[in-house]
Amino acid sequence: MGHDTPLAPAMPPIDFIDLGAQRRRIGPRLEEAVLRVVRHGKYILGPEVAEVERRLAAFCGARHCVTCASGTDALVLALMAKNIGPGDGVFVPAFTFVATAEAVAWLGATPIFVDVEPDGFAMAPASLEAAIADCSRLGLTARAVIPVDLFGQPADYGRLLPLAARHGLFVLADAAQSFGAARDGRRVGTIGDATATSFFPAKPLGCYGDGGAVFTDDAGMAALLGSLRAHGQGGHRYEHVRIGMNGRFDTLQAAILIEKLAVFGDEIVARQRVADRYGAGLAGVVGVPGTAAGSSSVWAQYTILVDGRDRVVAALSAAGVPTAVHYPIPLPGQIGYQRYPSAPGGTPVSESLSKRVLSLPMHPYLEPAVQDRIIDAVRRAVEG
Repeated sequence: MGHDTPLAPAMPPIDFIDLGAQRRRIGPRLEEAVLRVVRHGKYILGPEVAEVERRLAAFCGARHCVTCASGTDALVLALMAKNIGPGDGVFVPAFTFVATAEAVAWLGATPIFVDVEPDGFAMAPASLEAAIADCSRLGLTARAVIPVDLFGQPADYGRLLPLAARHGLFVLADAAQSFGAARDGRRVGTIGDATATSFFPAKPLGCYGDGGAVFTDDAGMAALLGSLRAHGQGGHRYEHVRIGMNGRFDTLQAAILIEKLAVFGDEIVARQRVADRYGAGLAGVVGVPGTAAGSSSVWAQYTILVDGRDRVVAALSAAGVPTAVHYPIPLPGQIGYQRYPSAPGGTPVSESLSKRVLSLPMHPYLEPAVQDRIIDAVRRAVEG
């Protein structure tokens, strides 16, 4: 009678983002923070909201932080504070998540799509300049630009800010993926006229639901944002001095964010360590991301460039390695946004990137042995 060959032990599943590892680290503190809110019962704009605003502003060096219900609301509130609406052109990158353009369109303004650079994936100054020059032909008033710090690295503000200043544009940094990073000696939250970020759970600094914030050094703007997020509230709860929205931050989420912020610095260091290991293991095999001189990243995503992406994704899936595509359709190609204009010359870099980008598992608790398994699987998928 023959002997059965023993089966190899099943490899444990790999998490694309392992929020559970973070919770195991700070779980008791998170639970106590939530219970404190339950005990005092101030669930909307309770004391933890003001406290986390103070801590977030101190962390990045901004004078004011106004939290809100989501990263999308943060974008909308900042644009509302500048009275941006119908007839106004707002420049947004073509290669990003839809929320950046959605916030503009929601207010009746016109998003104008600008191409990005092949390295770093951020808004291309040359494309922005061409779009600004074309704005009057479209019958629009150029009002604002929203650079996006894609995948965790700040955009090239050293070139974008002077260009915006020459044309009198309001600069709203979309830092949904980059809070905690820096460029040219300035931390995210202090670059531009205002900064919007997101605390969606998968972000480098995320809560356990939706959340966002706007950072500004302008005290008047901060006060206006506080009114706008609470239905345009005036001197008391039932006085409304302007059209606003319900964009308030939940106290429970603020309490959670306070505890997560306490370990965020350590996690940024760990994210860089993971990114460095990926870069060393995959350089020369795929297009690996880097950081510009004078810049840091919080690595919201680790996004490589590959040819034959579908084949690579299938091979990685068979090896138990999860992946994601950020983003498969540039904004000008999205059905809901095809009626909006693009910069002269179109957005060819965005279209090319959308066919080649592939995001690998990335979080600060990715163990070296698991990461080596991912690297090996990518190398075999690409080279095989």
